[in-house]
Amino acid sequence: MITLEVFLTIGALLFVFGILAVVTKRNAIGVLMGVELILNAANVNFIAFSFFTDTGIDGIMIALFIFVIAVAEAAVALAIVLNIFRNMQTINVDEIDSLKK
Repeated sequence: MITLEVFLTIGALLFVFGILAVVTKRNAIGVLMGVELILNAANVNFIAFSFFTDTGIDGIMIALFIFVIAVAEAAVALAIVLNIFRNMQTINVDEIDSLKK
């Protein structure tokens, strides 16, 4: 039987890997992937608490809401990254230092 601690450990590992990706990546796509890992860690925790407690489906509804937010964030962020690449010819976060070139 898988316990709540297993899900919380998986969520914590996903969160740590997401934070490491956001902090260490210089590529904008890598940073966005780190943000997605952080959101997925929150989803794992919400669903685990929803499954192991008798609160109903509140955790699952919040997780679905986070999925929708993550999809919208990915679409908008990818459009921004493509626009930055078109204007500055790079997606390296350190080299993007101005909004207008």
